[in-house]
Amino acid sequence: MEYSHPEALVSTEWLADNLNTEGVRLVDASYFLPNDNRDAKTEYATKHIPGAVFFNIDDICLDGSDLPHMLPDEETFSAKVGALGIGDGDKIVIYDLTGGGMAAARVWWTFRVFGVEDVALLNGSLPKWLAEGRPTTDEIPSPTPATFTARKNESLVRNIQQMLANVDSRAEQMVDARAKERYEGTAPEPREGSRVGHIPGSLSLPFGLFLDKDRDFVMRDADELSQAIADAGLDVDGPITASCGSGVTASMLAFGLYLIGKKDVAVYDGSWSEWGMRHDTPIET
Repeated sequence: MEYSHPEALVSTEWLADNLNTEGVRLVDASYFLPNDNRDAKTEYATKHIPGAVFFNIDDICLDGSDLPHMLPDEETFSAKVGALGIGDGDKIVIYDLTGGGMAAARVWWTFRVFGVEDVALLNGSLPKWLAEGRPTTDEIPSPTPATFTARKNESLVRNIQQMLANVDSRAEQMVDARAKERYEGTAPEPREGSRVGHIPGSLSLPFGLFLDKDRDFVMRDADELSQAIADAGLDVDGPITASCGSGVTASMLAFGLYLIGKKDVAVYDGSWSEWGMRHDTPIET
């Protein structure tokens, strides 16, 4: 079985051959949780793939929200992405500092929400690039501002009101990308004050199951992805909404499902950082 959308995943070889290709825009989307004690922007400034601009999900987000890196409005996204030199019609390739590419997947999903179809992940992200001895730089590019026109596709996003309604109706399958222990409520949440457990009715599919840890954390092949999805109890012919801790790793589920032909997976943007911090939301363990 082949990927239905192989164009959404580019190899390190392809990127090496296309670093200077007109219209290809490279994005470093690295992100770390606060308790990781790492600063993604500092690490980008020290070492990144030549030509890559830095996409900060905590900057290109909804201003004034108490929730982390919520989607911005169309105007904000258009302005900030255009300032990075990314314009209408460009091919966007995204990577991050982790082999799994979880933050890169969040930015991939974000571009899709705002109407971009020609957007791809670098398979294996920066760790695979480095393992192959490919070039990096500390030179920060100065991109020429471009015109980017965001057109938000609301069908790819879910909010808390929609999720609460779905708990009652079960009209959409809900799937949780967090580790099994967090889903079951046997491990603490990284955000202080958060309750533990999962949204009632949601299935568990830890995002790491989509990655081959023995091969630089590249995406698993289509048959393996399909098997992991089936084992989780998901029906790809029905509507699916993914959630996680804050809408990051859920995007990896959306990406993996996209690769095998499921293009309409929605992500609950607030995810557990919203659901778990409230006291009017039902929880299962």
